[in-house]
Amino acid sequence: MWVGRHQVLKYTISNNKTVRILGSIALLASVQACYAQEEQFNDALRAANSGNSAMLDQYQASMQNDALGYYPEYWKLNSRLAFQSPTAITSFAQRYPSSAMAEKLAADFVEEKVKQADFSNAQPVLPYVTNPDKAESCAVAQVRAKTGDPLVYAEYKDVWLTTNAQPESCNGLGRLMLSSPLMTSQDREQRLYSQLRAGQSGQAIATAQTMGVNLALSQLNQIQANPVSYIWSAPKNNVSDYAYLVYAMGRLADSDLNTAMQSVANAAQGTPENVQKYLYRTVGYIGGTTVMKNNFNRQVLQYFDASYGVPFSSEETEVYARQAVRFGAWESLIRAINSMSVTQQNEDRWQYWLARASEKRGDNSSKKTAQEIYKKLAMSGNDYHNLLARDHLGQRLNNLPNNEQPSSSDLQRLDQDIHFRRAFTLRNINAPANYTNREWNWAVRQAYLKHDDGLLLAAAKRATDMGWYDRAIYAADRTEKKHNYAYRYATPHQAMVVNHSRNAGVDPAWAYGLMRQESRFVTAARSHVGAGGLMQIMPDTAKHVARQMGETYNPAALSDPNTNIRYGTYYLSMIQGQLSNNPVLATAGYNAGPNRAKRWQPDSQSMAADQYTESIPLNETRDYVKNVMTNAVHYGLLLGQGPQQIESRMPVIPMRLSQ
Repeated sequence: MWVGRHQVLKYTISNNKTVRILGSIALLASVQACYAQEEQFNDALRAANSGNSAMLDQYQASMQNDALGYYPEYWKLNSRLAFQSPTAITSFAQRYPSSAMAEKLAADFVEEKVKQADFSNAQPVLPYVTNPDKAESCAVAQVRAKTGDPLVYAEYKDVWLTTNAQPESCNGLGRLMLSSPLMTSQDREQRLYSQLRAGQSGQAIATAQTMGVNLALSQLNQIQANPVSYIWSAPKNNVSDYAYLVYAMGRLADSDLNTAMQSVANAAQGTPENVQKYLYRTVGYIGGTTVMKNNFNRQVLQYFDASYGVPFSSEETEVYARQAVRFGAWESLIRAINSMSVTQQNEDRWQYWLARASEKRGDNSSKKTAQEIYKKLAMSGNDYHNLLARDHLGQRLNNLPNNEQPSSSDLQRLDQDIHFRRAFTLRNINAPANYTNREWNWAVRQAYLKHDDGLLLAAAKRATDMGWYDRAIYAADRTEKKHNYAYRYATPHQAMVVNHSRNAGVDPAWAYGLMRQESRFVTAARSHVGAGGLMQIMPDTAKHVARQMGETYNPAALSDPNTNIRYGTYYLSMIQGQLSNNPVLATAGYNAGPNRAKRWQPDSQSMAADQYTESIPLNETRDYVKNVMTNAVHYGLLLGQGPQQIESRMPVIPMRLSQ
């Protein structure tokens, strides 16, 4: 209840008591006034969405002392971003230094100015773009290049050679790089043949022109209409002919991989060695990236091997390496990893696979190299590849680190930290999640950059106490020296998870691992495809489970944690039974569907589970399986299941039985 000033006058008691009461009333009024200001955020957001700039001016004035006070001005600037001056953007960034929305405003402004080819006005804003995503990074690179820093191109070779979909700002950067004298003739040749392989006719024509090679769009269109006919009668006299041939092989491989594999050797005859290699690379790459359509094929790896000797792009080495992992071709895997950029090679996953391949060699030196890599990985963390490395060393994860708690000073600093204050305030007023999560993630980033484990633990504790588990996990995951696994691996609804898992015959640590990955324990979580609740169950799946359990399906019940966990663990048990009782297959099946998980099983002999996982053709599912298995190890410890080994949760993948 609000206490008015007139009520204060009624108190006629001793002076000391009156002072105490007046102080309490003043504090209450202050809290209420602050809350009222914060509540204005949602009203101001509605004004922004309706384009009511006059109301935003009023909110800017009334909210200026609020933690969220910069939002009305942000919305005003953002609404007409294309027409703002760089001074307006830098002024905002200077008045709200190192803040989430200042950084976003600056990054969006740079992207907008790059679209307008207004590089000079973007340049003053660059220092305020400190955490760019890929699109923003490419926009920043364009501005740097256009305002006198051509050396920036050396940092963006991946963009130059990428044929997968990428932001338009990155495509624009690639076009800018065409005119750079830093790009060698070999760089241009590699880009040309990559674009031809991918069927990117317009881009390939532009690249060819910088090499003095003229390609006709009409000819490329004719080839696309009937690539196999062109291949069998193709002239092979000059660079233009070779380009058309590579383009034809790419179009054929994309539409009919088997015919392309049968045709490539004949097509390669009579061409220079580098062209032969690019022809084989084309078939290998397309075969390796169309597994969903064409299944795994050992010949695809042979074509990658045959293409060795001309440079690989980052995307090509990834596919080459995964094909080599799939077929246990350890020497091919070493070649693929050696062809990677230094940054790629140093990733934990490729270090792990370099060790796996090295230990397959018979010599002691290679085995020693493998052991050294395993030891380094085992000491550097507790993620998927670190845990696998521990297993190869015969180590177990015996106990989790002591659960460090934030100090009272850490909790006080949390109250004073403007970034976390904004995030908690937005959460308290039920602001849209995109604003709340952006402020939270930004606050975590600032603490992480300062190596402030205490502040991260304080934030994780408070979020956990609120039941805000997804953000608590996000903060606790980023501590460096002080860790709290109760925050990092939350166990809400523990009695339900354990009981329903046991009733369904599945390991509760595995169920928790899957739930953490699916929803981060957000009860109301909804995916873009309609999956819902803690275990992200699709409506059709829920209907099927309900029928199997003899129940009437009620869509609203999926929002109830008890029902969601009961259905999710039952379904997990069902698909585990369909997939050889193998938890790796069942995890892949839970994410991508049991039929796909089954299709990816080997068809000639059994396979190590880490090989199966690394060769899963869907990026999302591949990462999902790794994360769920890793989570399960940590939950095994938290649930008192004793020392853990990740490989004990990843049994050998059996051969697929013929249908």
